[in-house]
Amino acid sequence: MAASLTKENFFWHKVHSLTGIVPVGFYMLQHLSLNSFSIAGPEKFNGVIDFFESLPKHILLALEVGAIWLPLLFHAVYGLFIVNRGKPNYFGTRFGWSQNRMYLLQRISGMFLFVFLAYHVYTTTITKYLGAGAESIKFDAWHTKLTSFGYIFTIVYMLGILAASYHLAYGIWNFCIRWGITISDRAQERVQKFSLGLFVAVTLLGWGALAGFIIRKPMGTTAAAQTPVLTQASVRS
Repeated sequence: MAASLTKENFFWHKVHSLTGIVPVGFYMLQHLSLNSFSIAGPEKFNGVIDFFESLPKHILLALEVGAIWLPLLFHAVYGLFIVNRGKPNYFGTRFGWSQNRMYLLQRISGMFLFVFLAYHVYTTTITKYLGAGAESIKFDAWHTKLTSFGYIFTIVYMLGILAASYHLAYGIWNFCIRWGITISDRAQERVQKFSLGLFVAVTLLGWGALAGFIIRKPMGTTAAAQTPVLTQASVRS
């Protein structure tokens, strides 16, 4: 399925597998869960943003760097190294097994995510720190972004969530094998079924969050609709 591991990189392969679950995978589930507050409307979603922005700046930055950026950067860069060394054998061979298909899709989703997450992080967190402020990641900004240019960004984010959900789900299956949690074929089959269910559930969670940004009216629109227009006749009265 892949190039054989050597003693020199066996340790880093295990670390790479671990970071995909903790903290990167955990953060992804938490991130999508909090984003799904968009379904409840702009006030609920913006309340989540305001909570994190109310933390001391140095603590928030330390959490982002230590628990998100550095683990994610290591997982992404080392993942590209693994892809470069790997030798998929699903097409054109007699090894068309489901595990080989999962291996191939894992590599494809990983390469797509590398580009997608670079764009996502730059246009959200980095843009916020460069001066745009928290308003650039609040409900109104997301509504405008996802509904602009013929909903092209909605499609991009739907694909990004799909790729991330699959990458995490298959990563759990691979993690359990690599760390010796699932030894028997039966145990691996059970985790494979669990991973499929997780893939569907996380994808729907992420797509639901996107739907909330699109269906719900932004704060600006609501405020404008509720603000009475002062006419000359109303002033005289």
